[in-house]
Amino acid sequence: MLVFETTLGNFEVDLFEKEAPLSSKNFLQYVDDGFFDGVLFHRVIPGFMIQGGGFEPGMKQKKTNPPIKNEATNGLKNERGTLAMARTNVVDSATAQFFVNLVDNDFLDHTGPSNYGYAVFGKVSAGMDVIDEIAKVATTNRAGHQNVPASDVTITKAYRKS
Repeated sequence: MLVFETTLGNFEVDLFEKEAPLSSKNFLQYVDDGFFDGVLFHRVIPGFMIQGGGFEPGMKQKKTNPPIKNEATNGLKNERGTLAMARTNVVDSATAQFFVNLVDNDFLDHTGPSNYGYAVFGKVSAGMDVIDEIAKVATTNRAGHQNVPASDVTITKAYRKS
């Protein structure tokens, strides 16, 4: 289990290590390296998702490890409270950025080669109220990005709960 301390409260995450071994291992490496400490939730879209894991305050992009293989074929669904790997239009481009689904987003699930989908690898096990609070923050456009919180929402620390 992982704990994420944020400027709006804490939430906990359980990983689907059996169903999404590559994504889970990748995510745990970032947690263990302290990569997420001090990064922003930089994209907030109410009724859709909140995204973080890539930018420091000032929308400064962090350097990541190489991309991983997309595990969207693992059968897990982009349901409310699940975590999935964010990526570009390139199927196997996920690195550190992730998002938390605020609602059931079945259109993000794998349906075939033309809609490869986004790999679910975890689920919020406690603190979904914090996720919902983050989803309510006012957003703006900043540094060429849309839906950026007007006031920083920061992950102050992420770690394994012993």
